[in-house]
Amino acid sequence: MTAGAPRRARSFAGRGGIRLTADVWGEASAPPLVLLHGGGQTRHAWGRTGPRLAALGWQVIAPDLRGHGTSAWSADGDYDLGLFADDVRALVAGLGARPVVIGASLGGLSALLAAGEAPEAAVRALVLVDVAHRPDPRGVVRIVEFMRRTHGFASVEEAAAAVSAYLPHRPPSESGAMGIRDNLRRRGDRWVWHWDPRLLDSFEGRMDPPGMAERLLDAARRVGAPILLVRGGISDVVREDIAEEFCAGVPHARRVDVAGAGHMVAGDRNDHFIDAIGPFLEEIAAAPR
Repeated sequence: MTAGAPRRARSFAGRGGIRLTADVWGEASAPPLVLLHGGGQTRHAWGRTGPRLAALGWQVIAPDLRGHGTSAWSADGDYDLGLFADDVRALVAGLGARPVVIGASLGGLSALLAAGEAPEAAVRALVLVDVAHRPDPRGVVRIVEFMRRTHGFASVEEAAAAVSAYLPHRPPSESGAMGIRDNLRRRGDRWVWHWDPRLLDSFEGRMDPPGMAERLLDAARRVGAPILLVRGGISDVVREDIAEEFCAGVPHARRVDVAGAGHMVAGDRNDHFIDAIGPFLEEIAAAPR
């Protein structure tokens, strides 16, 4: 399998049968690896990562979370974290084999609760990408302020310029403005982000509620699989002291930092991200299933 492996489409059922659209790379007989994107992103956030991990011998599944991309939206506008966790449980159960799960931000929180709270999703390993038991609230505010731009953009190029201003540390993409085209949809004469705007109500009210840090730490301690925390070296969401606190509280967790990357580690420094998780994935692949 080469890095240019073809992408296939597949659908999964989440909680209550909600439809989750996914991209899949790699051989069907290869061990499964699930990629879960962050809030306000889509499965296309893993467009470079998916084929590269498939080339390393994994069957890679990257779904759109509910309310994102071409997956279905919650009919009642509810996006409680527990719903995302239940979707992960359903997806994992539908694979027929224990996967490695790599989750960024919202995807990581969802995977952590799915694997660490009853009924526990059976996973081989868990990789948390710039997410821990608690965030720096200043970083969360910056994310929500950017997402609040729900009125959209006049062109794809205008959207790309907004992303560049939000992520000044990120090297220019070879694909330019078209690199974010898959994260947008047309609404009238505007381009808007491809997610349910009602998500913001959940994000603002539930990103770090009382008791959540303790709940997430308890869940992490109960995950019966190795955990790797991948922190962006210049992240404003998971500070170094937060990462240290998480690993100190979860004995089977280890940590690696990706220099020059912010909160969106895989998008900021994809080569370095692959290098950072490579040894961990090799170790998991070599262990008895």
